Amino acid sequence: MTTFNKVTAAHIAALREIAGAQYVLADEEGMSRYAQDETEDLHYLPEVVVKPDTTEQVSRIMRLCNEELLPVTPRGGGTGLSGGALAQYGGVLISMERFNRITLIDERNLQVITEPGVITEELQNAVKERGLFYPPDPSSRGTCFIGGNIAENSGGPKAVKYGVVKDYVLNLEMVLPNGEVIWTGANVLKNATGYNLTQLVVGSEGTLGIVTKIVLRLIPLPKTDLLMLVPFRSAESACAAVSAIFRAGYTPSAMEFMERDALEWVTQYVQSSAIKIEDDVQAHLLIEVDGNHPEVLMQEMEGIAGVVEAFDIGEILFAEDAQQKEELWRLRRRVAEAVKANSVYKEEDTVVPRAELPVLLKGVKEIGQRYGFHSVCYGHAGDGNLHVNIIRGTLTEEQWNGTLTEGIREIFQLVKKLGGTISGEHGIGLVQKSYMDIIFDQTSMQLMKQIKQIFDPKNILNRGKIFDC
Repeated sequence: MTTFNKVTAAHIAALREIAGAQYVLADEEGMSRYAQDETEDLHYLPEVVVKPDTTEQVSRIMRLCNEELLPVTPRGGGTGLSGGALAQYGGVLISMERFNRITLIDERNLQVITEPGVITEELQNAVKERGLFYPPDPSSRGTCFIGGNIAENSGGPKAVKYGVVKDYVLNLEMVLPNGEVIWTGANVLKNATGYNLTQLVVGSEGTLGIVTKIVLRLIPLPKTDLLMLVPFRSAESACAAVSAIFRAGYTPSAMEFMERDALEWVTQYVQSSAIKIEDDVQAHLLIEVDGNHPEVLMQEMEGIAGVVEAFDIGEILFAEDAQQKEELWRLRRRVAEAVKANSVYKEEDTVVPRAELPVLLKGVKEIGQRYGFHSVCYGHAGDGNLHVNIIRGTLTEEQWNGTLTEGIREIFQLVKKLGGTISGEHGIGLVQKSYMDIIFDQTSMQLMKQIKQIFDPKNILNRGKIFDC
């Protein structure tokens, strides 16, 4: 195993020469905000933080670190939920926050070239002004970076109809761990030229290289949308309704599941009076359709309403105007914050074929009963992605950091049995890597480690994320 060197005063001086003295932080106070992300309570202080703003600077930094055996952690907006941007081994943390420029919006080819430090929502708004649409929209879109979305292959509510980040990435400029700069593909919609390095990098969690430019495809912006909130008297029925809607021939642009606790907590957290939750309601589906023809969308909404009426539901709320739509989406997008504000928790990012959602939800609750934990579930039901938030409550330290891991392992074993996997969009990072053996056999794991070895033979880049090697 590689032995890393400590960052010295000479290294810091060299980094300041590369990026500028004002963009290199070596004091604990300055570095403290880079020591954590949104993952539980993990905290790792780097030895130095550097903020480059050109590909050449990143290349020189990586060359220095590779030669001096300094561990490197790339970091985007710090909104991750798996510890992927934490400097577990200290060393050099490279913040991409100054890579915040949209280089080109190509309306003729429906493409955008952007740097990785651009905030996702800002990019969406910029292309929207041109009548274009970049669909991936994680809940943290107002603060997360496009580069981080690439690293995690992010999804969000629109993934059910439009796909995830990988479906929009055409080409990447990337600095390798040794400082070399490559482009992974071409700015075209079809490419059968050799191995698909672009798709290998998407979702690789910053372990193979540092992305410095991104070419994304765009689509025309839908002209209108409709939104409804459906209350169910059984959470499992809400999950079952998801598959029924698709089997009936409808493809919503979003379909979000929220258990009662999730909606109650977020309503209190943001002090909203938009929804009255009846006593016998246990879950909700937030369902959106979009397109260019209002009369067609109205027919789709009526058809979907007819499907869900076969289940035990309450009164459907149809959003009447843009303000009500915005309020319903605000509640959904801030559920994670509300859960975090209510209690210490662990969030597991499970995904199964959507017809298996009722079985998964029932299994999660049964496992919780056996191990003594309460869970709050919500997520992107349309694509089978259920976020399981395990609430600490009255669990002892031994239960929380000991036997609970056995319960989580049982959840993941159930997910595997149902044909799913242990992360839909949050990645593996630090917190899930001990469960990778559930999903992959030794041969598959060895292949991934060999890929890592080819890109990063000295193992300096985001070491210890996804797996140990």
